[in-house]
Amino acid sequence: MSHTLMIQGTTSDAGKSVMVAGLCRMLARHGIRVAPFKPQNMALNSAVTADGGEIGRAQAAQAQAAGIEPTVDMNPVLLKPSSDTGAQVIIHGQALTDMDARDYHDYKKVAREAVMASYERLREQYDCILVEGAGSPAEINLREGDIANMGFAEAADVPVALVADIDRGGVFAQLVGTLELLSESERERTRGFIINRFRGDVSLLQPGLDWLEQYSGKPVLGVVPYLHGLYIEAEDALPSHSQVLDQGEALTVAVPILPHISNHTDFDALHLHPQVNLLMVPADSQPPSADLIILPGSKNVRADLAWLRKQGWEAHILRHLRYGGRVLGICGGYQMLGQAIHDPEGVEGAAGTERGLGLLALETTLTADKQLCRVSGRLCHNGVTVEGYEIHMGHSEGPARQRPFLLLDGGREDGAVSEDGQVAGTYLHGLFDHPQACRALLEWAGMESREALLDINALREQHIERLADTLERHIGLEPILALMGYSP
Repeated sequence: MSHTLMIQGTTSDAGKSVMVAGLCRMLARHGIRVAPFKPQNMALNSAVTADGGEIGRAQAAQAQAAGIEPTVDMNPVLLKPSSDTGAQVIIHGQALTDMDARDYHDYKKVAREAVMASYERLREQYDCILVEGAGSPAEINLREGDIANMGFAEAADVPVALVADIDRGGVFAQLVGTLELLSESERERTRGFIINRFRGDVSLLQPGLDWLEQYSGKPVLGVVPYLHGLYIEAEDALPSHSQVLDQGEALTVAVPILPHISNHTDFDALHLHPQVNLLMVPADSQPPSADLIILPGSKNVRADLAWLRKQGWEAHILRHLRYGGRVLGICGGYQMLGQAIHDPEGVEGAAGTERGLGLLALETTLTADKQLCRVSGRLCHNGVTVEGYEIHMGHSEGPARQRPFLLLDGGREDGAVSEDGQVAGTYLHGLFDHPQACRALLEWAGMESREALLDINALREQHIERLADTLERHIGLEPILALMGYSP
């Protein structure tokens, strides 16, 4: 049976996901069989496992860091928000139903059973388990029935390391305040602190570290420096900035940040591409000039389409096309490009129909069944290989399907292309992750240079290794194994 350590944070985005990924790689390269685990995740970035289940994207990245295939047991409960108060509830990789916050609170007893069953299965397979918490354990209103933080740690009887982000400021208040709001048993199982994203001379921080250890009676396990440019797939946070390149040499790609945008990791390769200006356009911003507009995935397609219209994107897209620009829709964005989106069963809210943008001759009907699969194939216009995954509800049919965008292995066709070739749509996520496909799609959008060929999968590996090197220097293997009570 495995040894376990849970990484919790004083805040959201304190660095829990990144810390678990780095520690997974650190342990794995010392020959330790390690697996990541997140009892409950709330995120719109998800991944498809080999057995056709859906988990948080961060857990798939952590599994890559551990050198193993991701499974649904690594994230048994996934909540995908569809509104401010409701979310789709996914248990063991399969969509169960939509619930509002109050109904889910009552459902947590059932969800706890799924969490503990998955945890026990992982314990039987691996030497060590690294568990990621969610948000903060000090959220008083969520303490009752908690399965994401200390509720799980208490039920599984596992030690906890608490991460705080010093770059936000107030790091000692974060740590001490969190401890004060925990129960006595929860404070006892908190075995140490990790201070993340430190800039500067650590000797100037030492008096504070000494005070913290004396006040709390708990060790500072490490001070991890701010890693500029670190790329680890995000749980939900959008890129904090976009590079700005010479407009004469770069291709400009604009993506509206929809209120319910999902799987925006589709654009990581573009964000990192040396010849692409990726503009993630927030609400109330003027739609910018671009060579390519991409409509991203959405967890509430009809509502996000109405939002696009309100923000002026419909008229902007039509003007963009008149001047020769290209438009690509991915998943929900593909559905928006059609003539209508029908939701007769009220899958994403009130039953009804929303007029589409009318750029592809097809209509979409939303249904409760969800398509979950990994796929590969080739682009129809030039035969270049593509790989990716499908996560969508609904089916799109119409004359535009006679001009498919992709031919998938097994003979299935996907997506559609307009008669003039300016507009394309697909259900496939991860299109830009394959180097040759990324280049081919950017060339379709107007990129002239063929010099750059970005391999984002190789880049992920480089950054995971960089992260693991940093954690080994600034925390070390032995303190982590000691907390777990594990001897190789």
